[in-house]
Amino acid sequence: MYKVLIIDDEEPLREAINILGDWKGLGVDQVLEATDGSMGLAMLREQKIDLVLVDMKMPELNGSELLQIVEKEFPELLTIVISGYNDFEYTRQAIRSKVVDYLLKPVNRGDLNAALRKAIDVLEAKRKKESEFINRNITLNMSLPKLKEKIYLSIIERSFKNQSNEAFLPLIGADTAGNYFAAGVLRVLNLEQVRRNRFHEDRDLLHFAVTNVINENSDEHFQAFSFASHKGEREFIAIFTMKGGYEEDATFRSLHHMKKLVSTLKELFGIVVAGGIGQPYGDIMALAQSYETAKASLDGIDLLTLKGAIVTNSSNDTSQGKDNPSLTGRMPLIRNALESGNINHAKSILSEFTKKWEASGRFNLGEADRQIEEFIILLNDIATELDAIPERIRGGKDKGLRGLGIGSDFASFGEFERVLSGILDCYGNEISKSLAGNRPSVLENIKAYIDNHYFENIKISMFTDKYFLSREYLMKLFKGQYGYGIHEYVQKVRMDKAKELLSTPDLKIQDISEMLGYKDKNYFSKAFRNYYDCSPSEYRVLLLNGEE
Repeated sequence: MYKVLIIDDEEPLREAINILGDWKGLGVDQVLEATDGSMGLAMLREQKIDLVLVDMKMPELNGSELLQIVEKEFPELLTIVISGYNDFEYTRQAIRSKVVDYLLKPVNRGDLNAALRKAIDVLEAKRKKESEFINRNITLNMSLPKLKEKIYLSIIERSFKNQSNEAFLPLIGADTAGNYFAAGVLRVLNLEQVRRNRFHEDRDLLHFAVTNVINENSDEHFQAFSFASHKGEREFIAIFTMKGGYEEDATFRSLHHMKKLVSTLKELFGIVVAGGIGQPYGDIMALAQSYETAKASLDGIDLLTLKGAIVTNSSNDTSQGKDNPSLTGRMPLIRNALESGNINHAKSILSEFTKKWEASGRFNLGEADRQIEEFIILLNDIATELDAIPERIRGGKDKGLRGLGIGSDFASFGEFERVLSGILDCYGNEISKSLAGNRPSVLENIKAYIDNHYFENIKISMFTDKYFLSREYLMKLFKGQYGYGIHEYVQKVRMDKAKELLSTPDLKIQDISEMLGYKDKNYFSKAFRNYYDCSPSEYRVLLLNGEE
């Protein structure tokens, strides 16, 4: 049996909790009351309390202050917080204190008993110690929701081991015949905007708010449990469990719940969500298939026709037309433009490319995500070769859009295009800075190599491969710096050296030709004539006559 303490300065709320709580069914034999935080703290110090329900707004010692004290003095005590949606600072402390659940005023019977059941489940798990694993993690302050999240994830990822983890199944209702399970996947389309404007940049608080809305309106026959997906902070996974009934009922209630929560998120927080839902199954292990269907439904939503919040349970075709252009195929053109320092030209190439996507008639969310990921990888490869990795991700933990500091919100094709343009800006600016800094030394190295190896067969590809520069860009840089193209400069060095060698009478013209890298004497003579308007022999005569 368990002892519960209600700490609230409002008598009507204490009375309501007393009346609405299924105390007998939960195994609670004592429900005590405290009229403020100070009184509640004194009772905690005097008696062995198993669970506390605490209001966050109270005179003298408020809920936030009380939770901080409880964390230090009673680290094993389970708490349920009662407050309102807009109590931001109170909610923050509730998250930090790892409360079992967060009840919104006015408290209703379903929410109250669901929260109480969570707490009692943890207490029972502690007492029964069903397995060493459960005991070890609970002593490490692992909450029941986190444990359930791990169980669901292992099932979704097909890594759940029946024999070793069978003791966990009662925690998710998988030990009862006749239950149906379905998965939903939700994507917040304006996460960064909402997190900045409504949640003070607090990611944990936003996640807490979203999952609480998803989990609302559960009852003894239909329950929702949700958590943030580890695959991306804007994605949430919802698990729906219906006790008894028919598969058709589970399908209808899951879809209805998804549509309702999408509407509620928009109304309460301005959060715009797109969601996909999978088929319900009587076998908990089939939840993986339900999740994959839900994810495919979400990814298949057409970005070209997306107009705000949407929920779908149809698996749209996520493949793109065979005639769609390849992003990889455009990268050499984009690279040449970036190496030339012309970011605007690179953007025009990208824009022409995306317009073909748009003209294809269908471009879904999943494809947009893949193209963003691929674009970053391709640009990162170029930046790596040019030693121009953006500083933000050079030593940072975060990669991708977040590491680059680029907003990843997009709820339309136009916004998706702006994300790609932002990626290009980030890498393009870094490449331009890197090349501008390295340009003089690169050109000096090339010139020095020609001055010392003019007699070899010098090819421009030697330098483009070594310095990872395009042929056109390198030739333009070299001529701008020295007034000669690379081939022209090789020819100039050879001809200057030829005049120097011809001034030595003992050297035969054939020998001079070979020393300059010409294997054919006649070819050398022709090149010399074209350069100086006289043959090597005629030039020697002029030298002897003192005319040169």
